[in-house]
Amino acid sequence: MSLHYLPNVIPSHTDLMSGPAFYENIARITEFDRLAEPMRYVRLPDEWIVGVADIVGSTEQIARGRYKAVNLVGAAVISAQLNAAQMQALPYVFGGDGAQFAVWPEQRAAAEPALDAVRRWAQAEYGLQLRVATATVAEVRAAGHDVRVARYAPSDGVDYASFSGGGMAWLEARMKAGEASLPVSTEAEAPDLTGLSCRWANIEAAQGAILSLVMVPNADTSDAAFAEVARDVIVVVDQAKRQGHPVPPLGPTALFPPPGLDLEARIEPKGAMWWRKAKLLLGSAFAWLLLRSEIRLGRFDPVDYKVDVARNTDYQKFDDGLKMTLDCGADTQVQIEAILQKAHARGVIRYGVHVQDAAMMTCIVPSPVERSHMHFVDGASGGYALAARNLRAQAA
Repeated sequence: MSLHYLPNVIPSHTDLMSGPAFYENIARITEFDRLAEPMRYVRLPDEWIVGVADIVGSTEQIARGRYKAVNLVGAAVISAQLNAAQMQALPYVFGGDGAQFAVWPEQRAAAEPALDAVRRWAQAEYGLQLRVATATVAEVRAAGHDVRVARYAPSDGVDYASFSGGGMAWLEARMKAGEASLPVSTEAEAPDLTGLSCRWANIEAAQGAILSLVMVPNADTSDAAFAEVARDVIVVVDQAKRQGHPVPPLGPTALFPPPGLDLEARIEPKGAMWWRKAKLLLGSAFAWLLLRSEIRLGRFDPVDYKVDVARNTDYQKFDDGLKMTLDCGADTQVQIEAILQKAHARGVIRYGVHVQDAAMMTCIVPSPVERSHMHFVDGASGGYALAARNLRAQAA
């Protein structure tokens, strides 16, 4: 019997296989606060491979107004992995200026070339240097860390992974220190980024401000102690209007021409740039007319699609810490920061926040007539990257 649709039921490690069925059969959790509970996570098998990616100098790129490009490259890491796996379910987390993921052993031969291809594509098309690294879970555990995973389903259409155990953070730290890197291939093949797009307008804050939050445990903090702080933050967020959701319930605003046209024209680096832009403009005009008129066309219902965009948004997550992009008022922000300050003073956590006026969205839409389209939200003026910078400054 499949456990895919039994929320909050966690199978034992011995009940799962080490191939793609491992993740497929992990229960989908529908209440975000449950992800703060350590027992909700399942250990990845030793033979699985984890990967991390991060843009070098993202803070400087943000200062130049290029955070939409930074977000696009971060989401491209996930898009390439999903396409390399032929859209089979795999765990991944979007981090703003990077991403994390894991694949089963047989997928490594496709996953690592796809990761390297995104690295080369990001440099060639956007002038962004992407650090990438992979390791087996066994290697992570040999270093004294772990990789555990849970599945959070904000809607019936999609689910997103959460990671715990410190293993992803360990690999990312090694990568940033130059101690781990995926070898550069001599192959020149472009990554398959089918479905990747960035056409929505920025989403203005409705409650006061968009708060980007990054909270991580200190090295000696127990899972239980970190979970307690995370739950306290989530309780405050749950009391905010729409639980701090930054995307309007009827979806974001569609504009024409789309604000990400120049960036999106570089996703598929084939043909002259003018031709790429012309095709995108034509397709975007048609989509804009449908979304604006709300006229159903065949299986595509623009009203349902926009509602699903909001439901499918990944605006809160765990990845060896807690990350949130929240639309909240001053009172909510004060309450959250009071919790964080007290926990930091006790030596339990480090945290960083960044406040801005709007959020932005980057999307992976395998098919507009299916409900499985994915939407990654971040602050529009630095978001997670600047929150993480503030965290690092706090630690100094």
